[in-house]
Amino acid sequence: MDAKNDHADGATKIIVTGGAGFIGSHVVDAYIHSGHDVSVIDNLSTGRKENLNPAARLYQADIRSNELDDIFRNERPHVVNHHAAQISVPESVRNPRFDAEVNVLGFINVLECSIRYKVKKIIFISSGGAIYGEADECPTPETYAPKPLSPYAITKFVSEQYLQFYRHQYGLEYAVLRYANIYGPRQIPKGEAGVVSIFIENLMAGRSSILNAFENEPRGMERDYCYVGDIARANIAALGTDKNGVFNIGTGKATKTADLYDIIYSHFAARHPKLGHPARASERQGDIKRSCLNVEKAMNLLEWKPLTDLRKGIQQTIDWYAAEKK
Repeated sequence: MDAKNDHADGATKIIVTGGAGFIGSHVVDAYIHSGHDVSVIDNLSTGRKENLNPAARLYQADIRSNELDDIFRNERPHVVNHHAAQISVPESVRNPRFDAEVNVLGFINVLECSIRYKVKKIIFISSGGAIYGEADECPTPETYAPKPLSPYAITKFVSEQYLQFYRHQYGLEYAVLRYANIYGPRQIPKGEAGVVSIFIENLMAGRSSILNAFENEPRGMERDYCYVGDIARANIAALGTDKNGVFNIGTGKATKTADLYDIIYSHFAARHPKLGHPARASERQGDIKRSCLNVEKAMNLLEWKPLTDLRKGIQQTIDWYAAEKK
């Protein structure tokens, strides 16, 4: 199924859940820029109306609610792009029940509405940054057996299994995008890559930062940081493919937290010379030491690849924060 050919004019009716959030709003922008008809479901718990593309229709609703049925009945989407989620690993450890309510039961509600109103395809956002756990193989390919070490990662893996069931039972097409750690404009200090926005906001305000690290890894954890503009392009690629399955979306390059801080700090060193060395703290609940994704499958089958290197992406992110502060 090529979603792009649903309408004679090339447009597709798409619902983006979480489309007022950091990543989801960039995906909405990309879909609208490509000529598609987009509506957004977001309860605005972490999303912001200011993020929303004016060409998108907003339904302020929770994915767990009965309102979802009315929205699907009204919109009759061809594709659902599911970004809505509880996104914090530490929060999932503190409150696994809430994490499961949103990330599993909420998603089942989306799936049931999708079947009822004949949605053709689901693009589900999973987490390559958490789902593989402490992988022995880095960069980690999709063939590596997931070893989720947090409730957040567990709910993402369980949701992938539900997708397989709905594909088998109802013929629902799907693409799973397992994201690396995403950063960029509109980011909030929550979620897997929130450290980028935390460091930037602290340095802009002249505050010191904290670097979380395992005892034997003083320079911090290793993560695969991927720019949100590249992520938006991956969602365009997933919309057009007829390939069902799981795709890692990242850069294939691991960066230690201290090196990330140094890149960000280089933009503020002249202004805040005393903030060059963040305070050290132990790892947070649910943290893993290393995460880096092998993205060859997405490059080959989706014809997608990351284009923005870390330094350029950080520069563009800082420029956005600076403009926001004016």
